[in-house]
Amino acid sequence: MENDYPNQLTVLGHPQRLAIFRLLMRRYPDHVPAGEISSALGIKPSTTSTYLSALMQAKLVDQRRAGTSLLYAADMSTVQHLFSFLFGDCCRGRPDICLPNATESGPQNTIKQNVLFVCVGNSARSIFAESILRSTAGDRFNVYSAGTRPRSQINPFTLQILRDKEHDIAGLKAKEISVYTASDAPQFDFVFTVCDHAANEECPTWRGLPITSHWGLPDPAKVTGTDAEMSMAFQQTYDAIKHRIDQFTALNLENLGRVAIQNSVDDIGRISQEALT
Repeated sequence: MENDYPNQLTVLGHPQRLAIFRLLMRRYPDHVPAGEISSALGIKPSTTSTYLSALMQAKLVDQRRAGTSLLYAADMSTVQHLFSFLFGDCCRGRPDICLPNATESGPQNTIKQNVLFVCVGNSARSIFAESILRSTAGDRFNVYSAGTRPRSQINPFTLQILRDKEHDIAGLKAKEISVYTASDAPQFDFVFTVCDHAANEECPTWRGLPITSHWGLPDPAKVTGTDAEMSMAFQQTYDAIKHRIDQFTALNLENLGRVAIQNSVDDIGRISQEALT
């Protein structure tokens, strides 16, 4: 295993191979199609395939087939060994040197924990998530949402669904993610991405090391057809997000450790997404 480390570091020394690896680390435990990786990073498909092959040969990435598609994910067993070598041996087990935020806890021991939902436009999926969690467990959580490239206004179908479900829509608006990276912004306990595009982008370094997970869902705004068909797409998205949030709020967060919570929220994303197909 130790003989692999120099080659793994050499492979990661290439900027675009490193970018692919970082994307797959952000999306872990998802397996991501090669085409999506290529599109997200603006790399030609043939070049992406070459870089993925190099990462696989270095055992940093694994591959599986789903029908005619090849899907890729970070090989976390190898990654953990590499990180252990770097941070354990090189840094002599000093997290204050190698990982300056490592001594900070996961969810903070406060009365209400802070949760942020992120998508690209902040006009549908993240707004649904913000509204649902606030209405179902607002006594336990302070809830926020933002977009990496927010739209000027919330999608009208989103607002109509929320009205029909009797949510309070006063004050809802699309917000840029930079609002929550300022020094006076809340320190988050949980950050969830609810669209693949947002998860594929470079994310801010959140203060306090919040627990993060990807709960990706298709964009209902991309559905075309009659108003009834488009409204149905938004309704299905609302239902899928509510299903995930119901599972999240059922977790006994006070009595679970960080690893158990992380595994649980990752499972919520996987199980719910499979239930949609």
